[in-house]
Amino acid sequence: MYYVYIIECMDGSLYTGFTTDPARRFKEHEAGMGSKYTGVHRPRKLVHTESFSTRSLAMKREAEIKSWPRGKKVALIMTH
Repeated sequence: MYYVYIIECMDGSLYTGFTTDPARRFKEHEAGMGSKYTGVHRPRKLVHTESFSTRSLAMKREAEIKSWPRGKKVALIMTH
């Protein structure tokens, strides 16, 4: 199983990624080993996850969400 996730950062920004284990990946972000972005914009909490049966589907959804404006991402988070 693959997951797309959104993390809310300490500065209020949102980071989107994909993984096979959202909890483990969030801990990596907290430890400063998740990505350059969350190394600078420290993660606050995991606010959204979606599951997919294939890596390809998860990557496509990640790219789709990353292309959205902030307001659409917030709406997604609020509906789930």
